[in-house]
Amino acid sequence: MRLNAKITALGGYVPPGIRTNAWLSDISDTSDEWILKRTGIRERRILANDLGTSDMVVEAVQNLLMKAEITVEEIACLIVATSTPDMPMPSTANIVCRKLGIKQTFGFDINAACSGFLYALSLGASLVESCRYKNVIVVGADKMSSVLNKYDRTTNILFGDGAAAVLLQSSTEKAGVMDSILEGNGEGMEFLNIEGGGSRYPASMETLLSKKHFIKQEGRVVFRNAIAKMVKVCRNLLEQNQLSIKDISWFVPHQANLRIIEAVGKELGIENEKILTNVQYYGNTTAATIPLCLWDYEATIKKGDLLLLTTFGAGFTWGATLIKWDI
Repeated sequence: MRLNAKITALGGYVPPGIRTNAWLSDISDTSDEWILKRTGIRERRILANDLGTSDMVVEAVQNLLMKAEITVEEIACLIVATSTPDMPMPSTANIVCRKLGIKQTFGFDINAACSGFLYALSLGASLVESCRYKNVIVVGADKMSSVLNKYDRTTNILFGDGAAAVLLQSSTEKAGVMDSILEGNGEGMEFLNIEGGGSRYPASMETLLSKKHFIKQEGRVVFRNAIAKMVKVCRNLLEQNQLSIKDISWFVPHQANLRIIEAVGKELGIENEKILTNVQYYGNTTAATIPLCLWDYEATIKKGDLLLLTTFGAGFTWGATLIKWDI
């Protein structure tokens, strides 16, 4: 009998610090009206300077464990999707294991930018479906404020910090992670990136002065590609599963920009009432956006609902996933 991987618990965390549009208006050439018109974002959560991505992951996992029927010792695998690890090595997942007191767990990071959570979810589901691991926790987490030039209005209005986690366990029922299409091509790497800090541009006075350690984005190119890629992959996934958009209970897109979300929804022909959003209050938390949205709307989503998740990120990377809810 084929086993499916289903989500049995969620946890999330957003830091208490809030960066408002008014605050950004004081330090850069922008305004609340300008930001709302172009992004729909009202505020973002910002983590304290002396904390890292791992601290948010710990909070999200602990929040999950409060509702799950497992203990820390029963976590068999921890996958952290992030573009802002605490450090190049060891992995953030490894650091989280130490902070949680986990002694022997298979844990690793994955970096697919904003698509990271769906990539990690597919990997985690495969581990559960193969029967090799029983309790797999998948986390999307990013401290985007750590790579953000707060004076650059092309990026400072968009990004925030946060983390959210899901627990994957096996099920013989037709529920859980049903199917995914995940893609990427690298053709957009110059339009959305953080050049500095890797092996190509290791940290130096030159990379610091040229601001290579900050995220940079060509907004128009990213905007156009995000809509086209997410619409196409969603249509392909629905067709692959002999479904129509009318079969979808809830649409959960990557929370990058409200205009992008609305454009994708319109192209797919899904009602606005079925589109879940929280970008207004968190901004773009990169790998955390989709799981944070699921966490925020946990009371709204009902058992048996069919969810369509989609994402687009740097590289470019993109994808879509179908989930039949079973909590």
